[in-house]
Order: sequence, then C-alpha cells, then structure tokens
Amino acid sequence: MGFVSISSFAFSITTTTTGTTRKPSLHHHYSHSNRLHFLSKCSPLLPRKCSVNLLRSCRGNTACRASSSLLKIEDDIDDEACELVSGLEISIGEGDDSIDAYLLKAMKNNNGTGILLLSDIFGFEDSSTRDFAYRVACNGYNVLIPDLFRGDPWTKDQPMTLLEKWITKQEPQRVAKDIDTSAKWMVDEFLAAGISKKLGIIGFCFGGGRVIDALSRDQGALFGVGVSFYGTRMNPSLASSIKVPVLFISGDNDPLCTVSVLKDFEKSIGQGSKVVIFEGRGHGFAHRPNSPEEDKDADEAFTIIRKWLHDGLVLQN
Repeated sequence: MGFVSISSFAFSITTTTTGTTRKPSLHHHYSHSNRLHFLSKCSPLLPRKCSVNLLRSCRGNTACRASSSLLKIEDDIDDEACELVSGLEISIGEGDDSIDAYLLKAMKNNNGTGILLLSDIFGFEDSSTRDFAYRVACNGYNVLIPDLFRGDPWTKDQPMTLLEKWITKQEPQRVAKDIDTSAKWMVDEFLAAGISKKLGIIGFCFGGGRVIDALSRDQGALFGVGVSFYGTRMNPSLASSIKVPVLFISGDNDPLCTVSVLKDFEKSIGQGSKVVIFEGRGHGFAHRPNSPEEDKDADEAFTIIRKWLHDGLVLQN
C-alpha cells in the first residue's frame, strides 16, 4: 500500500507542548553493559536479519498458539525510519473531561494506522511504556498513550499494602470513558485527513485488562485487532461479546494472569484469537525485562505483535 504523509493530519488538540523527535530511553532495561535492547541484532529498530525460535519459549506449553507465520516479517524497517519518530504531549477534550496523552507519529514510513496503547499501573509517562510505544511507531504507526489515571499513577516507592486502595480510586466508568474518548479522537483525526481505518489496541497489565473491556464495548466498530499483555482484572463474561481477534501474550509463571484464564478467553472470543505463553516468564517481562533471558523473550514477543498488527490492520485496510 502507499505511504500516508503524516503532515496532512489535522490534529485538533486543546493544548500542546513542543514536539520533539525522540530516541528510546534505555535505562529501564536490565543492564546497559550486558545488552542494549534497542540496538540488539534482533531489534526492530534495525533491519531484521535474525531468526526467532519461539518454540524454545513455548516448549511444553499447550497454550502456545504461535505458528511460524507469526514470526515471518519483512525486512522493511531501517535506522532512518526510526530516527523520524516524533513525540508530542497533548490534551484531548476540555475542562474536567480533558485527558493528557502522549502521541508518537512515524514521520517517514507512516502507514496511516492508529494504535491506542493502554499503560500498566505506572502510567503513560513511564519510560518502559513510552519506549515500547516508540518501537511500535517506528514500524509505521501513530501511537496514542492516554493518561488513564488522571495524573495519579501508582509509584514504585509506595507500599504494596496500599495498592488495592489506589486501584479503587480508578473508577471503572471514568477509565472506560477516557479510553472511549481517546479512541474516538484518533478516529476523528484519521477521518479529517481522509483516511478510514480500524484502530489497534494494546494494553499491559492493568491496561491489558482494559483492552478486553474496550473491545467488548466497541463491538468491532472502531478497533480491528487487540493485544493484551498479561492482562489483570479481566472479566471473562465479556469475552463472548468481542468481535475482533485478540492476541494474548503472557508467561506461565504469572499468578496475575493464568494460562487457564487466557485459554478460556481465546476459546470464547474465537475470531482467530491466539494465546502465546512464554515458558518460565512472570509478570511484565515483555515491556520490563529484568534479565538477558527476559530481554530475548521480549524481543520475540515484539516480533509476534509486529506481525499481528501488520496482518490485522495494515493488510486488512
């Protein structure tokens, strides 16, 4: 398909800060001296020449559904494309209903497709979340990360005994409204530019659970595919109302997102949904790797979602 010039997009933003071209931060990865995640030989920021063996991660796990086709992607991303990713702080809406967000745009290889990315409990400003969004944008997408917590994300210095109290402050109806408002904003911007495409939605942890909620409400109207990374607080009763395929990625050692629950979701949703389980991995490994082994699996997980988004959004529109 032809490329779409992002400069033609008419962004209706209430307030903005100066946009900057942004390279990913590396400081959240397990060790700078051992391996620079974004500059690794398997990183999508460089032409992909490496082979990926998902069977190592899924070995002995019946929930793994990744076929070799999920791992075959074109070598179409180069350094220059990733240099031309811009980031912009924005505010959507007005008054008490306004939502802060961060928008990343592919400037060179933009494919005209929008991705709504829902953060974990650490919020939309967290470096791990923004670095992952950068990698997605590098592959040609426009990625919006809304502030789901209205300036009150969970912080690592708080005692875990307060987590449930903090969670109760994140009123589900308000969070759902902010997600729907963010999705509609993206659709309106694409329509204003003469582009009509389905959006993708990705979520981590808390955000991974909200992917299920959002797709259930959407009924296939705005979103074309979903990706849920180790989603928490997911409501199984909503699965049957989801009309688009969902890719679930998790570890078999994650007590917050069990394999059995994901298999039930996959079966109920159908529509080509898939579950990919990484052996020996716990919560958060794909966007917060803490070891060389987790870092390698994080690269494999990204390869899979890159193919998933390309096939489900770019090729289908």
